[in-house]
Amino acid sequence: MMGWLTYKLGDICDFQGGSQPPKSVFIQEEKDGYIRLLQIRDFKSDDKAIYIPEAKKNRICKNDDVMLARYGASVGQVHRGKSGAYNVALIKTIPNTDIIDKDFLYLYLHSESFQKRLMSVAERSAQAGFSKADISPFEVSVPPIPEQKRIVAILDQAFADIEQARAKTEQNLKNARELFESYLQQVFSQHGDDWGVKKIAEIAETCLGKMLDKKKNKGNPKPYLRNQNVQWFNINTDDLLEMRFEDSEYERYAIKKGDLVICEGGYPGRGAIWEQDEDIFFQKALHRIRCHNPLYNRWVLYYLYLSDCNGTLKNSFTGAGIQHFTGKSLKQLALPIPPVELTEKFVRNFDELFNHVISLEHVYHNKLNSIDELKKSILQKAFSGELTKEKEGAVA
Repeated sequence: MMGWLTYKLGDICDFQGGSQPPKSVFIQEEKDGYIRLLQIRDFKSDDKAIYIPEAKKNRICKNDDVMLARYGASVGQVHRGKSGAYNVALIKTIPNTDIIDKDFLYLYLHSESFQKRLMSVAERSAQAGFSKADISPFEVSVPPIPEQKRIVAILDQAFADIEQARAKTEQNLKNARELFESYLQQVFSQHGDDWGVKKIAEIAETCLGKMLDKKKNKGNPKPYLRNQNVQWFNINTDDLLEMRFEDSEYERYAIKKGDLVICEGGYPGRGAIWEQDEDIFFQKALHRIRCHNPLYNRWVLYYLYLSDCNGTLKNSFTGAGIQHFTGKSLKQLALPIPPVELTEKFVRNFDELFNHVISLEHVYHNKLNSIDELKKSILQKAFSGELTKEKEGAVA
């Protein structure tokens, strides 16, 4: 790191917190005399743009300003590329550009060296945040400006290649799911002459789980499923809670191996098969479906998944705000039913294709994780002085 100098961050960069106008002045359309209010979410999407009256007390940022998220779940996020008045959840960096280039600073704030120290001070705060005083003492080593610009150019090219690889991997991930959904659509739209259409109530018994009632706290404590435990095709049992069940309730509220579990609320319609040998109990936010022919449990699951993907399942939900998939709606849901032999064949094909998709997703997710680690590694090299002129070709 010959030629690099070490400074306190606060000696080469000032920080300015945002302002928080009252919600009573917010409007949702551009208007003369108003300015865009930038919140953390606005750096990812313009869907919920807010405008406030222009005022001297507003804190303003420009497109090339480097912004840091100050607290909460977003703490440490680094943003730029938008102009307007920024709120208190953001802090603007004001670097001494004779010493540290804005683009170099932007990349440095992404580095593990900075982020680890930031998180260590943020975690000590009651609201997981930081102040100017918290980060100003951080030591940062910087090379001369020409070297900073050279490093930025190398990183920009490397990250462009990385993002291209990420985009390709994410598209492959999307394609795998779409292939699976396309096959489901092809099968469920066949409706051969020997197919029928039946309501869930005609082919299965359904039951809502038990409502927690602390006043009637009788019986033995048993682990039970909540709607957050149920994902599509998977039931997570890592964070089970316990509820008391009396002996007379066991049969009514027990989920047995092979039963289909469907969310009534939370994410209505989402479902999975209980695959474990041991029975488990369930709360009222879940439905248990037990088809007269167990084979149809999986057929119903795949039909519900396709209906969720194409948006038709929501036609069965009730509620203007929080939606529910009520027991009545579930029982009245009609779906195509092929003969048993065909159902068995299709379900087997569904399972094989789905398992293949899951294997591909595992590979793609590992690749995405590797891409993230590669980006961190390159940043670490950059800010430890390893991107020397001799190594430029090797890194690029």
